[in-house]
Amino acid sequence: MTEEARTLSALDPASLGAPVSYAMLDQTLWAQFQSAADAEQFLQTWLALQCRQLGKDAQGLLVIGEVPDSGPFQPVAAWPAGQRRTASMQKAADQALNTRSAVVLGEGEPVRTMAQPLVVFGQLFGAIVVSGAFDGVATAQLFRQLQWGTGWIEAVLRREQEVKDGELRERVSVAFDMLATVLEQPRFATACNALVTDLARRLDCERVSIGFVKRKRHRIAAMSHTSGFSKRANLVRDIAIAMDEAADQRTVILWPAPDDWDFRVVRAHKDLGETYSAGAVLTVPLQAEGEIIGALLFERPAGAGFTSSEIESCDAVASVIGPVLTDRRANDRWLTTKVWHSVVGFTKATLGPSYFGTKLATLVLAAVVAFFAFAKTDHVVKSPAQITGEVQRTIVAPFTGYLAAQYASAGDLVAEAELLATLDDKDLTLDQLRLVTSRQQRQSELDQALAERDMAQVNIIRAQMAQSDAQLALSEEQLARTKIRAPFDGYVVEGDLRQSIGGSVERGETLFRISPLGAFRVILEVDERDLDDIVVGQKGSLRVSAMPETPLDYRVETITPLAQQSDGRNWFRVEATLLTEAADLRPGMQGVARTDIDERLLITSLTDRLVDWARLFAWRWAP
Repeated sequence: MTEEARTLSALDPASLGAPVSYAMLDQTLWAQFQSAADAEQFLQTWLALQCRQLGKDAQGLLVIGEVPDSGPFQPVAAWPAGQRRTASMQKAADQALNTRSAVVLGEGEPVRTMAQPLVVFGQLFGAIVVSGAFDGVATAQLFRQLQWGTGWIEAVLRREQEVKDGELRERVSVAFDMLATVLEQPRFATACNALVTDLARRLDCERVSIGFVKRKRHRIAAMSHTSGFSKRANLVRDIAIAMDEAADQRTVILWPAPDDWDFRVVRAHKDLGETYSAGAVLTVPLQAEGEIIGALLFERPAGAGFTSSEIESCDAVASVIGPVLTDRRANDRWLTTKVWHSVVGFTKATLGPSYFGTKLATLVLAAVVAFFAFAKTDHVVKSPAQITGEVQRTIVAPFTGYLAAQYASAGDLVAEAELLATLDDKDLTLDQLRLVTSRQQRQSELDQALAERDMAQVNIIRAQMAQSDAQLALSEEQLARTKIRAPFDGYVVEGDLRQSIGGSVERGETLFRISPLGAFRVILEVDERDLDDIVVGQKGSLRVSAMPETPLDYRVETITPLAQQSDGRNWFRVEATLLTEAADLRPGMQGVARTDIDERLLITSLTDRLVDWARLFAWRWAP
């Protein structure tokens, strides 16, 4: 119990056997409240004064949490001093903390228990609980008194929070200043030298050393105020041993150790301090990725020590610069060293007792490599394909005229001699009628010449009649040709004249294209990159869009040595004979063809185009 607590206990009226002057008690409490040396004394005297103002028999309990909102919340003051908390006071405190609102227990009963939460900056810092008879005082008035009184607590909490914030800002400032010092240096060695020098100046240390773990032992990398420390072998050895001592315990080591610290082995630090007359020795481990990678060791002269704030600042510096120095150290190694460490690390991860993920990934990679090293597949060349008729007949207009009617169009099946279309025959019919009339006239003239025995006139008229007969035969032929018929049974591939009826057609103009049924060929559009794999006689399979479930076999017959371009690619026309019969197959159907080439490794078949592209790219840019 502190001296102030013993004084308050002595002033407790309940502890005195004879009547006391409450005026003297209040005066003493106010005097201690004004001269409180620390937060504990302040809170104890404040609670005593608060209870004294509420009533002579009032009891009080002050609960404060170590961390706002989360606690844990523990009693820090009680009145009367040393008074044990009752069940009702504990219950009221718990309810106030859970609900963040005022709580009253025993309303209307002789003894009331009230709890008021302490909320500062929107955070819950604790609660005050009072209990007593409070004769003649309304509950609202009691809470008002508590609320007025908690202003003192808020002032204390605000002051402590400002102090903590200031310490935090100082630690952050030191940490980031040291980080900037490390980042400004291009090399690992110069970064370590600059760091320990700045730390020694900033923290008023006699010497600051930094070391890193190598083969499970610390090796000193830099010492402040020392350009070279190789000649000081004993000092370097003792500092490294002290760093090992801190790394083995994975904690901060301070010698001389404060009384409130947990037990820690400080033998090496004690030897170092006593041997070199240091007043205090502090070692802070450096960590990266959860592993101890080194340590910072601080030495101060005799008569000087480290405060808790300074220790936290050193710890903050170590937390920030540890990963940075690890990366800088790794980057400054020789390339061969980097390769060696990578190989060793991978080997340990693969063959060691842990790193299951690495082992699994390696096993999967090995399985994939083995699969592609031995797996083979049938290499095929894929290309667009189209079905065409083996023979295709073009039907053209026999003479210039007008289209009278159409009876078939593209897509229709037609039989031999089936009427496809007719041309207008009005002019031809009139011309034929004129020729018939002219011949009849010539026949009358012939009969008259024979009656007159005019043989010369008879010969002339007979010649004219022969000419008329020839013209009539021509006219009949033209009339017969106005009816356009199918030359054979087939499939109309092209021709739709429904929008041209009544329009003129020129002699030789294409009207229809007809292909016979049952005789097809395949036109393949082979990409120029795959042409070298195609040879005459190869076989393949084709599936058209209209019948994707039916495979159609074919055999390559002709390779046209002339490139064509369409859809942004160059391709060659390859003709093939269809080997499979399909009743529903029609000329003009399109699909995809797969020409069988040979058997190759699967990886070769998948990457052949990529390899060809790489070769061409390399050749293009090669000097």
